[in-house]
Amino acid sequence: MKRILLLLIIILGCMTAKAQFPTGGGGSSIVGKISGTVIDSLTKKPVDYATVTIYRSGAKSPLNGVLTDDKGNFQINNLKAGKYKITVSFIGYPTKTFDPVETTLSKPDYNMGDVVLAPSAKTLKEVQVVGQAALVENKIDKIVYNAEKDLTAAGGNATDVLQKVPLVSVDMNGNVAIRGDQNVRVLINGKPSGATSASLSDVLKTIPADQIKNVEVITSPSAKYDAEGSGGIINIVTKTKNASGISGSVSGGVGTRQNNGNVNFNYNKNRFNFSANLGGNLTWPQTITTVFDQTINNGTINQHNHNDTYNEMKRHGARGTVSAGYEFNGYNSINSTIAINDGGFNTKGGGDYSIEDFNDPSKNLIYAGNTLNHNKFSGFDWNLDYTHKFKKEGHEVTVSGQWSHSIIKTDYSSIFTSKQTTPAIPQPNQQGNNDGKNNEYTVQADYTNPISKVLKLEAGGKTIQRRISSTYDIFSLDADGKNPILDPENSNLYDYNQNVYAGYSVFTFTLPKSYSLLAGFRYENTQIKGDPQTPFASGDNQQQLNPFTASYNTYIPSLTLQKTFGANTLKLSYSKRIQRPSLQVLNPFINRTNIQAQSVGNPNLAPEVSQTVELNYNTFISSSVLNFSVYYKRTNDLIEGIAVPINEIVDGKNVIGTRTVQNNVALNNSLGASFFGSITPIKPLTIRGSVNVFTYNPTVYDEYAGSVNEDALKTRVQYTMFGSAQYNLPKDFIVEAFGFVNSPRRTIQGSSPSFGIYVFGVKKQFMNKKASIGFNTVQPFAVNKSFNQDISSPGFSQISHTKVPFQSFGITFSYSFGKISFKAPTQKKKGVNNDDLIQGGDQGGMGGGAGGGTPARQ
Repeated sequence: MKRILLLLIIILGCMTAKAQFPTGGGGSSIVGKISGTVIDSLTKKPVDYATVTIYRSGAKSPLNGVLTDDKGNFQINNLKAGKYKITVSFIGYPTKTFDPVETTLSKPDYNMGDVVLAPSAKTLKEVQVVGQAALVENKIDKIVYNAEKDLTAAGGNATDVLQKVPLVSVDMNGNVAIRGDQNVRVLINGKPSGATSASLSDVLKTIPADQIKNVEVITSPSAKYDAEGSGGIINIVTKTKNASGISGSVSGGVGTRQNNGNVNFNYNKNRFNFSANLGGNLTWPQTITTVFDQTINNGTINQHNHNDTYNEMKRHGARGTVSAGYEFNGYNSINSTIAINDGGFNTKGGGDYSIEDFNDPSKNLIYAGNTLNHNKFSGFDWNLDYTHKFKKEGHEVTVSGQWSHSIIKTDYSSIFTSKQTTPAIPQPNQQGNNDGKNNEYTVQADYTNPISKVLKLEAGGKTIQRRISSTYDIFSLDADGKNPILDPENSNLYDYNQNVYAGYSVFTFTLPKSYSLLAGFRYENTQIKGDPQTPFASGDNQQQLNPFTASYNTYIPSLTLQKTFGANTLKLSYSKRIQRPSLQVLNPFINRTNIQAQSVGNPNLAPEVSQTVELNYNTFISSSVLNFSVYYKRTNDLIEGIAVPINEIVDGKNVIGTRTVQNNVALNNSLGASFFGSITPIKPLTIRGSVNVFTYNPTVYDEYAGSVNEDALKTRVQYTMFGSAQYNLPKDFIVEAFGFVNSPRRTIQGSSPSFGIYVFGVKKQFMNKKASIGFNTVQPFAVNKSFNQDISSPGFSQISHTKVPFQSFGITFSYSFGKISFKAPTQKKKGVNNDDLIQGGDQGGMGGGAGGGTPARQ
């Protein structure tokens, strides 16, 4: 109750300057828009990607600017009533100026109609006009990757898109990282999703690339953002339409690895907007092979385990969204969205297994195994936002609520048979059913007040209530894989609650001589309760799990100082982030699904806390952008799994293997530098590249020093690199190539695999760019990619070699339909630009399943 009262006090305190909301429009702060369509005087065709710049009438310094879209349309929003100067420019055309263009309180929206550009007589025969929008924008607080402008992203999914975003890397399992840190908050349209909380890597594969407009990367979030995610924030923005009318698109792809489809529909009329989107993908069966070797020699145990296995995987996914909004007047608007997702993957496989006991050869085993695994995840996110704007421009409050619901179901079976001349009993046959459910309830209020020309206040409060439950049933099977008998020792029910209460304030100061300062503070209180249930008699359940509780406060300051000089920006920032442990690493239940590689959570884990200082320099040189950063990052209580040898009796059998326990193992100090550049050496060609280099230098806590080899304590240099080139050919042909590589990732016990791919694509546009057809290929010269993992400590070593098919060839297509316009509506409209980007959320939740009969526990 104290936290709820604190939250209410924060929200009410933010709004003391305005105790009552105005009931309607009016006042000199009404904002509108100026719009139009740029047309070529000779061809009568639209001029796409022309630059439209707005000034105060008679002034020389621009206020804002936009590019025309592929239909020549432009729209400049949030304009107060007054007189303006508009200039329209494009390569091969003389700049055209309109002064004055006037908007009034009674008619805040001004439609310029067709703006006709006449090609320059001197350059008409010499210049080939090629329109091109920026694929990457480097803004003050974030990097924006415009996925809708990328032809090789068509036909893929969100994972394929993220692989091309500067500073972002994705490994073979779909784990996302920013500058090498996988503790990343991923938002969809500025909001957390229960689906991503449940299984981020799997859900990203269900979002078609054709649904994505752009991806925003924030490396140093201010106190306005939730503290969760030590690596930073990735915000995936899906496509919407702001123009009036009806429009839509159909797109997809067919290939040798996966098939995709997407349908989009948009309706905007006066103050009402509606959009719907449905997309999905389906992969062809893929066979993944793994060779696994584990050696244990700790003085008592001297044993070698060898597995040579394969798994055939099929994956499917679908995602649909429906969104509607209404502007009651110039001050009040409401918006609601529901997103539904459904997906899963199935595997079937088998292989050969052997156990060699060097102390007692009579215990050697050779046997075969067969596994079946069915994984399904689904859910929805429903949110409702209300925005109220006060009479002063930029002065507003937004109240938002969200309900996220997700479920994960994993069913598997493992059957083992002896292959020895003298039959011996192999590992026990097993069947498992894992059902997990996650409900998240979020209420948030955000308040913004530009107090003066030099000071802006942002403040707000938030609470997240999570209710997670997991049912985990394990059954023993007979020699034929039948007659399941419940195994109470390895089965359990588990309930997990997490409540987060937060409040923040951020001040932005606009200082003389092009300096600006952003200072903020955030407070978060986290309360956790784990409640294992025992559905069996106390004598039947061998694992005595005790309930646990945890509560901690987090104080998050943020500070950014920025200096702008010409086309250059220099920024020094400090940020603090945390990474809360999720259910997967907190659950103290011992997971013996893979008897030779067990795992267990730790309810006593503290959150990771990271602090980052970064110096960033950004410059624009003609059509090129260059960005350089150096940073220092310190992470306390680094959470990693520590594998230790075990020797125990399970079901009357002596089991030897390893058990991975989650712990706060080290303090990590990291130095890093990153570079991103986009240049246009010649007009049709754009080249982009990014490099991020950073160190892994853990100081291991004393209690875990005995589990680490001395070699692992050395400072390691890691990197991610990306490059691409796009060339616009005559007759609306476009070609592109890109590739990336990530170095192996270190832990205090070993390394995870490196990862890299390369892609080529070509696209032809026709029907005035309303339709296109393209061809993409991934890894055309290699069918499989190899991934090697090496983990070791005194007493054991574990190595795995995995081959995954990545080669693919595919055809993509798209078609846009409908008609939109920017004409002012007959009803009086205030030109509201709704800001529904409610930042924040948290990612603690259920984990996804794994293949090959070893699903991740919920």
